[in-house]
Amino acid sequence: MERTEVVLGNVKGEIQLFSDDQKAGKMDISVIGEKLTVYHTEVNKEYEGRGFAKILLEKLVSYARENHLKIVPLCRYVHAQFKRHPEEYNDVWLKEKL
Repeated sequence: MERTEVVLGNVKGEIQLFSDDQKAGKMDISVIGEKLTVYHTEVNKEYEGRGFAKILLEKLVSYARENHLKIVPLCRYVHAQFKRHPEEYNDVWLKEKL
């Protein structure tokens, strides 16, 4: 059984994914004001190919929606998913101009 947790200490934190009480993956995040920045998504090798990155993404997006945050997708995986499915993520995607 999979479960996810959002663990935030002050500003930096993780979204953690557990499978049978073993940490299977995580997303490195920070929250400053109304911005949730995601830096990196990682799934442990033994759990690859099971859709765990997608589970982490779903938790990230639902957390952002519940807390009225906009996501800055610095993580390549998250950015690629946002670009592939903009209709699904436009409400939480903060498209910053550099």
